[in-house]
Amino acid sequence: MKKSKRLLTSLIVTACLALTAFPASAASEDVIYGKVTKVDGKEVTIAIGTLNQNTGTPGETPGEMPEMLTLTGESSTFTLTDDMAITKASPGQPPEAGTTGGSATATETSATSSKATAADIVVGAVLKITYTTGTDTIASIEIMSGSGSPGAAPGGGGGATVSTGTGAYLLADGESLSGGTYSSTNDDENALRAEGAITAHLNGVTVEKTAGTASSSDASSFYGLNAAILALDNAILNIAGGSVTATAEGANGVFAYNGATINIKDTTINVTGGNAGGIEVAGGGNLYASNLTVNSTVKAAIRSDRGGGTMVVDGGTYTTSGSTGAPAVYSTADITVNDATLNAETSEAIVVEGLNSVTLNNCTVSGNMTGSTGNSDADNIHNVMLYQSMSGDAEVGNSSFEMTDGSLTANSGDMFYVTNTESQIALSNVDLTLAADSNLLTVAGNDGSRGWGTAGSNGGKCSLTASKQTLTGDIAVDAISTLDLILQDSSTFTGSINSDKTTAATLKVTLEKGSSWKLTGDSYITEFDGDASGPGYKWLYPVC
Repeated sequence: MKKSKRLLTSLIVTACLALTAFPASAASEDVIYGKVTKVDGKEVTIAIGTLNQNTGTPGETPGEMPEMLTLTGESSTFTLTDDMAITKASPGQPPEAGTTGGSATATETSATSSKATAADIVVGAVLKITYTTGTDTIASIEIMSGSGSPGAAPGGGGGATVSTGTGAYLLADGESLSGGTYSSTNDDENALRAEGAITAHLNGVTVEKTAGTASSSDASSFYGLNAAILALDNAILNIAGGSVTATAEGANGVFAYNGATINIKDTTINVTGGNAGGIEVAGGGNLYASNLTVNSTVKAAIRSDRGGGTMVVDGGTYTTSGSTGAPAVYSTADITVNDATLNAETSEAIVVEGLNSVTLNNCTVSGNMTGSTGNSDADNIHNVMLYQSMSGDAEVGNSSFEMTDGSLTANSGDMFYVTNTESQIALSNVDLTLAADSNLLTVAGNDGSRGWGTAGSNGGKCSLTASKQTLTGDIAVDAISTLDLILQDSSTFTGSINSDKTTAATLKVTLEKGSSWKLTGDSYITEFDGDASGPGYKWLYPVC
């Protein structure tokens, strides 16, 4: 018998609950503020924010400036046109103090500004967008920080100026290098660099970036400054065999930026420098890897950053160690990994941020997050995290994790953790091994100390679909979060949901024919769809 009643007893359903809605988009005003998260031709996407007070005052840490905006979690996309007036803030002109709302009147412009162009609008820039009164037509855009504008905040607080540095060896179109060692020890310098509309080849080459510091940690992460190998500006670089060693500060191993494509196979990559990972894309780069051995000690072995891109990894072994901030995979892009081993020895295994995805097929994955990763004792310990950092590095949207076949092992913490984002998790025939005294899934808000939204309104929205899947363990969903759990194609779930009697904003369980749920304790949900006529079930509350 099909039921959509509220079930209890070993399945308890809280009846007559008012559902808690997530905030709707704010109404359009004459002026909005936002941080650029994506530039695709003339289309610009911003994370909407409210203007902070005293943004022109130095922060507590010497040399740093506070964030101009407090991001709301909403986003907007608009198209640049030739008739838009674009300016950028002049030196020494911070935003008007006391403007704290997400909108302001058109009179609250900077005292002076200089003419700018669409090319000055880059990822990370903070914009003030003025609309023609009562319409959706943009009258003017002021670049308040970022893109090298005079009002830009130094350090990580604002958008980094696009800076890719130089190359010790600059590859030419059609060039093919076989064997030999190519090195760099200078600041802001790649050992090997492919730039512009060229195609080049590396065969059995040894690349060493053993000294020379990146002058900007943002630029090393966003643009490939100081990386051992950098391909940028639509270059195509083919790498076969050989090795890459990067020990310098900000020296990522192999980096594709701004439309460049790197095809790499049978290569060993070892990265130990600060703020650096193994293979990376950003700004729309593409990287296709086959049978690599990648070891990284500070950042992810498979990594992406601001502006994202595409990564496809087939085979190989990808290991991180030494840092709680070094997952095997960190995604602000679309990343697919097939038939590979992914091991994070001291960190969570996988992180997906914002409107991005990780897809794993027949992979062996393990993580071992060892403790708090920041200044908050409230940090959740977990193995796979889907979240939104609000830093502007990833567009706000649906985070996606999909895994088919293979194994996923959590040596510590919850298997899955969702906070401050919408998310989709899909599992099919994956061998899951949970850590002791941990949850299968936690969907919850966070204390806001790391900037991941505002405490009290930064819960998660999660859809978990299990297909031909065995799930074991408890699920926890807090009062500001939602879960839609779907068991299909002969899946089984053994565990309880919110056995502490917490009432989630919404919590629906769909049990399709042929699938089963074996309850290990009282479970509190708001909606059930499936056949609950079997033994062990009874109805304790009427439908409202």
